[in-house]
Amino acid sequence: MTTESAITYKTAGVDIEAGEETVNRIKPMVRSTFNSRVLADIGGFGGLYDVSFLKEYDQPVLVSSVDGVGTKLKVAFMAQRYDTVGQDLVNHCVNDIAVCGAVPLFFMDYFATGRLNPAVAADVIGGFAVACRQNNAALIGGETAEMPSMYHDGEFDLAGTIVGVVERSKMIVGEHSAAGDVLIGLPSTGLHTNGYSLARAVLFPRFTLDDRVQDSDQTIGEALLAVHRSYLNAIQGTCDIDGVHAYSHITGGGLVGNTSRVVRQPLQLSVDWNAWERPAIFRMIQREGNVPEEDIQQAMNLGIGLVMVVAPTAADAVILRLKEMGEQPVVIGEVTQG
Repeated sequence: MTTESAITYKTAGVDIEAGEETVNRIKPMVRSTFNSRVLADIGGFGGLYDVSFLKEYDQPVLVSSVDGVGTKLKVAFMAQRYDTVGQDLVNHCVNDIAVCGAVPLFFMDYFATGRLNPAVAADVIGGFAVACRQNNAALIGGETAEMPSMYHDGEFDLAGTIVGVVERSKMIVGEHSAAGDVLIGLPSTGLHTNGYSLARAVLFPRFTLDDRVQDSDQTIGEALLAVHRSYLNAIQGTCDIDGVHAYSHITGGGLVGNTSRVVRQPLQLSVDWNAWERPAIFRMIQREGNVPEEDIQQAMNLGIGLVMVVAPTAADAVILRLKEMGEQPVVIGEVTQG
């Protein structure tokens, strides 16, 4: 066999050196999320996390969630900006367990691409690290997969898993929700990580990322790549108030679809859709696409990223606490008898 005809792993599309360079780039970022409970450095076969502290709980319950970023990645590819989507993924996963009352412990990621670009991978994983530090979670491991022909050039996919803990007696699962409960909403930072297939179908046949959002100072790119915010502090700062019955993270399915999951059946929701002003990006998407109201309510958060279900006697105390934390709560409706 001649040298010219030899097929190597690299000519087949997998670059071991690029993988090693990626690991070297991300080591400081990953280590910056470590705490005394992390027992292994990056590069091992498994992440090791000391859970001896769980003896401080009477009945510790581990809470986990796995998710992705969806087609928001397509916008990141268009903009060639990769430092936000990692934050999106961590915060989304954190919110999903925080609404149960859990605090995050550690996060693990999956980064898959057709051809590994160490600089891009470092930007993405750097975003994981930023959000992990902000949420006091350790980034204890992950997988970087280079799979030729699985993805278009310059594209990749992300998934992540978060693990947290909550005392069983303090789990928040909506069992005390009742007719008359008040719905309190907290603002989103934009679309978060849902509704991007609809947004792209409406906007990009006729606009570019550099065009301005109508009635706004933001560009379309800035609006669509705004980081999915974490609600961990707002939840942990209010969950001790008597009368807080449930929290709802508004993702795919919209405000009603997600909040209905955390109230008892057959209770229903009465939402005042005029209680807050929808951010300009949502108004533009609906106007330019002639999107039916029912459809956009199901696809997007419309400016409310977290809903709290609160007894009417506790509503004032919750709103006051949130404002003291710098939040901007708004009463958006109530729970009704089904």
